[in-house]
This record gives sequence, structure tokens and C-alpha cells, in this order.
Amino acid sequence: MPLFSISVDDVRRALASPRTGRPAQERMSPRPRPGDIFPMPENPSGKQAAVLILLYERDGELYFFLTRRTETVATHKGQISLPGGSQDDNESLQETALREAREELDINASQIEILGAPLTPLYIPVSDFWVTAFVGYYCCEEPKPQASLAEVLQILPTRLADLLDESSTAEEEWELRGYPVQVPFFQLHGYKVWGATAMILAEFISLLRAWEAKQQA
Repeated sequence: MPLFSISVDDVRRALASPRTGRPAQERMSPRPRPGDIFPMPENPSGKQAAVLILLYERDGELYFFLTRRTETVATHKGQISLPGGSQDDNESLQETALREAREELDINASQIEILGAPLTPLYIPVSDFWVTAFVGYYCCEEPKPQASLAEVLQILPTRLADLLDESSTAEEEWELRGYPVQVPFFQLHGYKVWGATAMILAEFISLLRAWEAKQQA
């Protein structure tokens, strides 16, 4: 089964597998890691946040939404991200992910099916957040998102096959916080998708590739 033909049922089955966790995330982590170049707490508490990988069908293929953040948001200004944000009081992280999709993209959350358990929580030192990613499927016709002007500068419909294509992955040396760092990234829509978003997507595609390999064995 070639990766470009993956279906939503394949995604469901892949997400039923054990999480690949930190080793998969670190494939797209800047190196050296933050704890190697400046002190990190041993067990960071952090604030809680959630993001959503929202799959939908277009022309028989699966797509999902990336967003380009505005320069006025509190953190990660101008970066390419998944829709999401910090957890409000008295809501679950799944509810956070769905609410943020509604607020940022004007997506009807009642039309979204969450596919299995969330991915492995990821700690982001620069903003002191633990981010939990959920994978959802928009069950009806192709969604027509509308960007929140305060948070989203651009909505980027992204073909899942393009993310899974190894040629979309590259690496460069950057300077971050005054240190030289090797930064892997996904090259999508002419942008470099790196950091926490890339690490979350790395775990997601590792589950899909493991499922594909199992089917071909």
C-alpha cells in the first residue's frame, strides 16, 4: 500500500498502535536540544495546551490544515503551526483542541471525529507549555475555513502525501538564542515547518509509516 493512497481507516488503525513518543519526535528536534545548551528543569510542570491535526478529503486524498501565525500573537509569531492553544479552565484537552479549531478556523467542531487517543505530549521550553496533539477527521464535505484575523495570517491546506514524502524533509544550521543549532524541518508551501509542530508531525507520520510497513510485511 503506497503512502499516497492512505485512507482515513488506515489512519484510525495506525493510531490504535502504541505511541512512538519521544524517539519519533526527536527526529525533527533541533540539535543540540535545549537542555544541552542551557539549564532545563528536570520535571517541568508547564501550562497545558492542545493542537489538532484535522484531516479531511479533497479529490480522493487526505489533507490537513497548517496555519501561519500572525505577528501579534503572544508566542511563536509568524511561524507555521497546527490550530491550537492553551487549555481553559474546566475543559479537557480534547475540548481545547476542538475549541481552538473553531476559534482559529471557524470549523464546526460537531462535524469532527477524533481518531483514537492523542499523540505523546511534548514540552516546549521557550513558552513553558506541554502540548498534546489530537488527530481528527472532518466527516462531511470539504471544510471551508475562515481565518481568525487576530491569530491566523494564512491557512495552508496541506496534502498528507506531501508531508509523508521524504523529499519534503531538510536540515540547516541556524542560530537560536545565540547558539548554532542544526534544525530539521518540513518544506511545505514554501515555508519551513520546524520546532514543536515538526516534532508533533514526526510522531504522526511515524505511526502511519509503521502501519504501512506492517501491511506490506
